[in-house]
Amino acid sequence: MTTFGTSRTSVEITSQPQTWRRAARSVSSCADALPRRGERVAVVGCGTSWFMAHAYAQLRESGGHGETDAFAASEFPGGRAYDRIVAITRSGTTTEVLDLLTKVKGTAATTALTADSATPVMTAADSVAVLDFADEESVVQTRFATTALVLLRAHLEAEGALPAGVRPLAQAVQDAQRALDLTLSPEVSGAEQFTFLGAGWTYGLALEAGLKMREAAGAWTEAYPAMEYRHGPISITGPGRVAWLFGPAPQGLADDIARVGGLLHSVSTDAPGDLDPLADLIVAQRLAVLVAEARGCNPDRPRNLTRSVILGATPA
Repeated sequence: MTTFGTSRTSVEITSQPQTWRRAARSVSSCADALPRRGERVAVVGCGTSWFMAHAYAQLRESGGHGETDAFAASEFPGGRAYDRIVAITRSGTTTEVLDLLTKVKGTAATTALTADSATPVMTAADSVAVLDFADEESVVQTRFATTALVLLRAHLEAEGALPAGVRPLAQAVQDAQRALDLTLSPEVSGAEQFTFLGAGWTYGLALEAGLKMREAAGAWTEAYPAMEYRHGPISITGPGRVAWLFGPAPQGLADDIARVGGLLHSVSTDAPGDLDPLADLIVAQRLAVLVAEARGCNPDRPRNLTRSVILGATPA
């Protein structure tokens, strides 16, 4: 197994090819809890889970499986009708998620994806898919988030609802293994600022990559839809700053980044040696650990964060 770094977070990042395979094998046993074709679905979460919800919503709707929206759990629009609400919550204890599931109970079917079967979400949701094999000791989420998205993506694939251009999951798992071996250049790992870009479902990945860098390393990061980059964000690009693209580059974007002196990182451009965008997120997770350790930060103990946000609880 490929390894890097010495942190617990590094170990969990490295395990993702294995947890993805196991999630793919779990689809049939979890199918009853997952959205049916044609259902109007809302997917909710907090932080990382919200960004995975965003990616899944884009995949499901663009694949023709059904209308799908994504919300931060605290921003769910009351009064809007859905057939099913899917909550992604690693800990199963997040206050905003539990409050929402309680509020909507009886008005729509509810499903939760969680890593811990001994938590309140088990009774708060009507159906639960437990991915305990992807649980983490780390505060910073890596493998649970991607494994939850893999389960949902594998279900779409089994239903014949993967959007055009999205790779079969078996290939994505192979790419995940390759992502652990990819060498990051000193220009990337030593950059002072990162702007993550994506389009469609990969915009959620860009948001998540930016969050990982902020959580683990306290780094200056931003995230935008790729086509929005030239509508303002390009103003901060220059030498020592990286634009990291998940998925194919819009026409002319690479030239624009080069023109202002920035560095483009892109390994998912349909070129030889490219990666599935979700596998590229693993590379970004590795970068977060590398930058954290270079700055003297402990990625296992990020500043000001706890493993679960339980409102009203005394911080550990």
